[in-house]
Amino acid sequence: MSPTTTSAKTADPPASGPAPDAGGRRLPRTLHPVASWIWALALATAVSRTNNPLLLFLVLAVLGYVVTMRRTEAPWARGFKYYLYLALTVVAIRVLFRAVFATGITPRDHFLFSLPHIPTPDWYAGIQLGGPVSLEALLSAATDGLRLACMLCCIGAANTLANPKRALRVLPGALYELGVAVTVSLSVAPQLVQSVQRVHRAKRLRAGRSKGLRALRGIIVPVLEDALERSLRLAAAMDSRGYGRAGSATRRSRRLTGALMLLGMCGLCAGAYGLLDATAPKLLGLPAMGAGAVLCFAGLRLGGRRITRTAYRPDPWRVAEWAVAGCGVLSAVLLFTHVGFDAAELNPSIYPLSWPTLPLVPAAAILLAGTAGFLAPPPTAPARPIVPAQRTEEPK
Repeated sequence: MSPTTTSAKTADPPASGPAPDAGGRRLPRTLHPVASWIWALALATAVSRTNNPLLLFLVLAVLGYVVTMRRTEAPWARGFKYYLYLALTVVAIRVLFRAVFATGITPRDHFLFSLPHIPTPDWYAGIQLGGPVSLEALLSAATDGLRLACMLCCIGAANTLANPKRALRVLPGALYELGVAVTVSLSVAPQLVQSVQRVHRAKRLRAGRSKGLRALRGIIVPVLEDALERSLRLAAAMDSRGYGRAGSATRRSRRLTGALMLLGMCGLCAGAYGLLDATAPKLLGLPAMGAGAVLCFAGLRLGGRRITRTAYRPDPWRVAEWAVAGCGVLSAVLLFTHVGFDAAELNPSIYPLSWPTLPLVPAAAILLAGTAGFLAPPPTAPARPIVPAQRTEEPK
């Protein structure tokens, strides 16, 4: 008889941190949240420069690709599709308002239908309720709504890719309380999505098969109750941590900080106005913006002295962060400089009605922003459970 032998099956390494193989694959990690926000805000800035529906649909495709490739399994990373639903709602509302508040049609317009006309008083002159609706009016409203929808999706992509709690740690001390408020407001949508999904799963486990308005009534009340309980827990936690207390700051330092920030914001507004208006004095351009930036920086430094914070394991800023933020900023710069293309291609006219053209340079700039889908490090996968060792016996 041969002796009994044991063989152990080697456990797979955790998926959250595999070692790089011979092919040079990168270790999975989470991208710095500021890099994701810079990329998304730069892409939203680029969207504000165009009204071309082809470019706007290309932006939506780029956002969907990057979110699909680099989102994690966190609760806030599952809400991008709801931002898409919100975008469709924005477009529909914009088209509906344009149809109801008609502005009349011209002989060159293509007539579609006519709504009942509602007479308005004299003081409501210039606004017409109902009347004929043209194809050009609806297309113009749809493209305007699509541009706003793309901006909302850019914010949704940043909220999906970046952890809002980790983004709070990199804010200056003077903006900590404001950052907490912004973080809480940005976390509302993902938390509501998570609550709706949890309530919907609970109803399915209880064999709830109601649909339509009856199902909505059974979901809204538990979601509101969950939101109220979460708000009370958050308020108690913030109060126990001394949120909102002035600490050792004197009245003089608080007044000086407020004055510096107010003057700095006025300087930034004046500088932005000077850059946008060609007839404004030269002092209202870059000099005013530079002075405003210096005053804001001084106010932030002075206000940050009264708040002492430490960060455990701060997020690194490496080559991947520079690449992701740079491709987004470069995309916005290319659309602002009008190099290699005509500015009219970004905002095609609907008179005469024709299919818009796809300018190559702006399309390449938007696709350049899409390189963030593989320039960013791969997201951290959830750790798989280690398979326990199994005992096997050889036949006697």
